[in-house]
Amino acid sequence: MKHSLMYRWLFFLGGLAVMAFGFTLVIKADRLGISPWDVLHVGLFLNFGLTIGTWVILAGLVLIAVSSIATHSLPQVGTFLNMLFTGAMIDFYNFILPNFETLTAQSVTLVLGIFISGLGIGIYVAPKIGAGPRDSIMLILVEKTGLSISIVRAGIETLAAIAGWLLGGPVGVGTIAVALLTGRIVQYTLPMSERWLKKLIEKKSELPPVLKL
Repeated sequence: MKHSLMYRWLFFLGGLAVMAFGFTLVIKADRLGISPWDVLHVGLFLNFGLTIGTWVILAGLVLIAVSSIATHSLPQVGTFLNMLFTGAMIDFYNFILPNFETLTAQSVTLVLGIFISGLGIGIYVAPKIGAGPRDSIMLILVEKTGLSISIVRAGIETLAAIAGWLLGGPVGVGTIAVALLTGRIVQYTLPMSERWLKKLIEKKSELPPVLKL
């Protein structure tokens, strides 16, 4: 049980770090457009003031409330850790990574960012410690509708981008790419990560006691 919990937390925190790195790469490709949810955050900022960061938090809290009502349960601790840890890691990566000025460099950065963030989402969701506000909504809709992760995520992010665009938020080719591709990647990385985690836990349980950490 102790080792199972340890591996679950390693996957959770490691996945968040990977996801945040991918998000930062997408942010660095800002000439191609920002992510769908950020289109909404910027649109809210332009119309109602406050700060973009404040709208990120407020939107997250609203989604947490919706998730809790839909599932008739309180949010897991990992949901709140997701909000805090991911934001801190994005700030860290944004500080240490250089800016990419050319269109070619930003295009490569965007593609890498989408793939890496999709991988990170799969890794951190697999141990079921608590999905972030936006991923919680995705998982609930997947369970309720029976649709695939790629379709549900694309639908959610398209709606977020449209709402943000109607509020004046900027939409670019990168916005569309993130909306259409991230869910498709998570559809593969989530079950893959679940298999990895299961194998690690089972392998550990099969070792003789003297070989266990």
